[in-house]
Amino acid sequence: MNLDVKQMKSLSLAYMGDAVYEVYIREYLLNKGQIKPNELHQSAVSFVSGRAQAEVILEWLEQGILSEEEERIVARGRNAKSGSTPKNISIQTYRYSTAFEALIGYHYLAKNGERLEELLKRAVQVIEGRSE
Repeated sequence: MNLDVKQMKSLSLAYMGDAVYEVYIREYLLNKGQIKPNELHQSAVSFVSGRAQAEVILEWLEQGILSEEEERIVARGRNAKSGSTPKNISIQTYRYSTAFEALIGYHYLAKNGERLEELLKRAVQVIEGRSE
């Protein structure tokens, strides 16, 4: 199957990105040695919440670490109309978290493994940096 990732809808990219990021974080937490399921879940939420994802993408935009192409993907993801309204976060925060997920999904589906890994590691650094 050959996907034209550049033509995919942003919400499809975000759908994939959500899953990829969730698995990455779960594996990261297991590798850190957190074993208790409740602790794992609580820690995972701090990384994968809409608020955390929005914080990451906003920091990346501010730092200018994204390429022009990545910024376009983020803008498309942010502007995508999902039809659902978020619980517990503002619509703006929800849109930025969707943008984050779209970018992760884009790199995963485009098989840009090296850049994907770099961004995932940077996301963890942003989130862990705020809790220190």
